[in-house]
Amino acid sequence: MAIDTEKNSFTVLFAVIMVVVVGSILAFFASGLRPRIDENERFEKQQNILYAMGVNQNEGNGDVSFVPTDIVEEEFAKYIQKQLVITNSGVEENSEAYLIDLKKQISALKNGQEAQLPVFIGEKDGKKTYILPMYGKGLWDAIWGFMSLDENMVVQGVYFDHKAETPGLGANIKQRYFMDDFIGESLLEGNRFAGIGVVKGNNDPANTDKDDNEVDALAGATITGNGVTAMIKESLKLYEPYLKTIRSN
Repeated sequence: MAIDTEKNSFTVLFAVIMVVVVGSILAFFASGLRPRIDENERFEKQQNILYAMGVNQNEGNGDVSFVPTDIVEEEFAKYIQKQLVITNSGVEENSEAYLIDLKKQISALKNGQEAQLPVFIGEKDGKKTYILPMYGKGLWDAIWGFMSLDENMVVQGVYFDHKAETPGLGANIKQRYFMDDFIGESLLEGNRFAGIGVVKGNNDPANTDKDDNEVDALAGATITGNGVTAMIKESLKLYEPYLKTIRSN
């Protein structure tokens, strides 16, 4: 018996079959690619942490250049001396602390639950640094990054990234010229935790004043800049008790 392809029932049945078939194919490929996706995510986090502590392949005043993926695990093991997790119970070592999702931990804290806050202790050229993750909200969606500090809470390097900021404007938070401005700035104002503000018209476009807790804002990206300011202050405020123990040593 011939199938009447003009009937609505045939169209609906055909659509359902195609959805099931295509969905099954996509699920199959997604499952097969999951290990590779997970590996790439691990490499990216390691690259970002290393970049924040100044381990990269930047040259001159050019673009951001990460440690290549084929050697990033080796470099991560070489420069990151300890990975720690801060909980309500104290501080403990965790060799996979870099895989902790800070967004989920912040959400847990807001819900009154216990959280795990990762800290990375690195050493480069005989100098110890403390690398902390950050997470916040930009103009359109999430922003995040890492900040490297010395024992005096002076910034040694940062890395910022975003999900959906405007190209050429807010998206420039991941440009090298912006991130480099944070180097040498302090999180402290006297002995008080102050963070670092991204400020429009701070009268220091060359960023020579490292005692003002400010960097110059990006043109046309006020809301994203405010998001970076809030991210730094709110994320690193979570680590203030731990940072005080660093300063006292």
